[in-house]
Amino acid sequence: MFDREALSLSGACLLRRPIGTDARGTFRKIVHGGAFTEMGLTCDFVEQYVSTSAPGVLRGMHFQTPPHDHAKLVTVLAGRILDVIVDLRPGPDYGRHAAVELDGAEGVSLWLPCGLAHGFLALEPATVLYDVTSVHAPANDAGIRFDSFGFVWPIAAPILSERDRALPPLSDFVTTFPPAAGRTPPEDRP
Repeated sequence: MFDREALSLSGACLLRRPIGTDARGTFRKIVHGGAFTEMGLTCDFVEQYVSTSAPGVLRGMHFQTPPHDHAKLVTVLAGRILDVIVDLRPGPDYGRHAAVELDGAEGVSLWLPCGLAHGFLALEPATVLYDVTSVHAPANDAGIRFDSFGFVWPIAAPILSERDRALPPLSDFVTTFPPAAGRTPPEDRP
């Protein structure tokens, strides 16, 4: 039903699913509790958001801090985006990033475990669906600047919100996330 492709950051993956197509159009399943459980992914989504973005819009890099952090499933319903994630969990991957292009026509979602910052650049008009495992908590709503972690975006002057323009750089962020499952910070290793 779902094919899972691991990304370079622990726990992050792409979920590919078949798209049914006939004379009426297309049909695709975005979430299946049993399949997610079999893959070790939580499926207890409590909020869902949809954003629309014009080409050149950059949204990010956003996350919620503990105890209101959340896993996130990102699905492009229409259009194309360059999706970027940054690991904020203590350990060897702290500050590392990964990027993937998501196309609404391909039936692929991005799974992000807790502890990753998320952002994207709209490459064309895009509609993006986010499923998250915790309710929005304004006091824990946070982010880091899109240009502060070494990723080279393919656009010199993206369209940013005032909030995203004012986010602090990664170098000013002090993590409160636990280490990624199965990984310990270098100083804790034998």
